[in-house]
Amino acid sequence: MSITNRLNDLGVTLPDAPAPAANYVPFVVTGNTVYVSGQISSGPDGFIKGKLGEDMDVEAGAAAARTCAISLLAQVKAACNGDIERLVRVIKLTAFVNSTAGFTDQPKVVNGASDFLVEALGDAGRHARSAVSAASLPLGVAVEIEGIFEIK
Repeated sequence: MSITNRLNDLGVTLPDAPAPAANYVPFVVTGNTVYVSGQISSGPDGFIKGKLGEDMDVEAGAAAARTCAISLLAQVKAACNGDIERLVRVIKLTAFVNSTAGFTDQPKVVNGASDFLVEALGDAGRHARSAVSAASLPLGVAVEIEGIFEIK
């Protein structure tokens, strides 16, 4: 099944790739590898803000991480000139979770992104990963995730 069909089955339409918020590019393609800059949690109503362990629970954090994964795929699609079917696999995610000092469930939060990528891509969505805490993130968002992808 194509990636587009799998996304449709999940009820997901990839948005236009978000523009960078500062002096950097949203992605770099070198050979068959796409490096995607950090994508911050956002939804139809704007940025998803919060601090895990303070004013946001794991379930809400995982939903925020899922939005980051959707933005990552939107960037990959843009890197592939609009052809998401060129995506071969997710190689690695590095995720940052805006959380309190005592919060230790960063992996559960980032599962929101990882689970979505496996649902959308099957085995090609399985990846290496880091999930770390941050005292704060840009614009007060809950999650930021960067990714490395293989394309053809």
